[in-house]
Amino acid sequence: MSKLGNLGARLHHGEISYDFVGKRKIWYGISILITITAIVGLAVRGLNMGIDFQGGAVFTTPKTSVSVAQAEEYASQAAGHEAVVQKLGTGGLRIQIAGMDTGKSDATKAELAKDLNLNPEAINADLVGPSWGEQIANKAWEGLGIFMVLVVIYLAIAFEWRMAVAALVALIHDITITTGIYALVGFEVTPGTIIGLLTILGYSLYDTVVVFDSLKEQTKDITRQTRLTYSDIANQSINGTLVRSINTTVVALLPVAGLLFIGGGFLGAGTLNDISLSLFVGLAAGAYSSIFIATPLVADLKEREPQMKALKKRVLAKRAQAAAEDELVGSRSVAAGEPEDAAAAVVGPRNQPASRGRGRGRPSGKRQ
Repeated sequence: MSKLGNLGARLHHGEISYDFVGKRKIWYGISILITITAIVGLAVRGLNMGIDFQGGAVFTTPKTSVSVAQAEEYASQAAGHEAVVQKLGTGGLRIQIAGMDTGKSDATKAELAKDLNLNPEAINADLVGPSWGEQIANKAWEGLGIFMVLVVIYLAIAFEWRMAVAALVALIHDITITTGIYALVGFEVTPGTIIGLLTILGYSLYDTVVVFDSLKEQTKDITRQTRLTYSDIANQSINGTLVRSINTTVVALLPVAGLLFIGGGFLGAGTLNDISLSLFVGLAAGAYSSIFIATPLVADLKEREPQMKALKKRVLAKRAQAAAEDELVGSRSVAAGEPEDAAAAVVGPRNQPASRGRGRGRPSGKRQ
């Protein structure tokens, strides 16, 4: 941990750095590839919408010894199509069957009771209409749209419109990847999934705003110097907040990973999968986009400004002049017979050798 803290301090003070902005085309290419994969997954497989969005029946049984796999087979035979079965903490089962009306629900309930060897009165049946699910979906889209508009307005006022655009692109990137993962994995989309998506958007913005705030502070008087370009300072901002972003992301991912892999995987609590997967993928994608997408994109947009173009020209000219002077000094040193790395030699007082035989045998070194 001490090594990590030392690394963070060195990154923050600019002693070491990684050129994130300079290699932005690589990150853009990776992001485009992942996004295309997610879009293809959505187009080919589609989302496995839960019963809350499709409408249907939910059957809840008391404690039973029937396994989930066996119950899925019974429910599929009774309904005529695939059913979703989850084990409850009470030992009972939650059986979801989409696209079912009241008449068919009663017949399915009776057949399930027979197959599961249960009293039909002990099985609780609830019907969910598709109109209610459609209202949930519409409200979710409205909430997402309002959230995006408010985010853009806030960032444009607090920072500038270029940062608002970059943050919006990063958010769309995170949503697309998360929904694409849902399509590829086949997890059920429930209202909990929507809650998870809205949660990760706020977390993604947190990391992005931290970097943007550092960038805004360091570029106040950027045109008054000729040492660094806007991209250089943007890269410093990323490196200065890198360790903090990694630490907060890891700390946030650990409990979510526990919900997803332990709760939903080993313990079989399938009801946790819908929200935990969206949180897990979204948190990771949000941390990635704030470092590799949002800030490099801001640097790209800013470098198009006339002032930033002029600054970059001056900085590059000064660097070229300094390189030429160093080369000239090196060539003069070679012509004078000095080694090429003489400029890098240590400068300081030299120890003079003592005179031979002087003061020999006398502690004071004085002649008598």
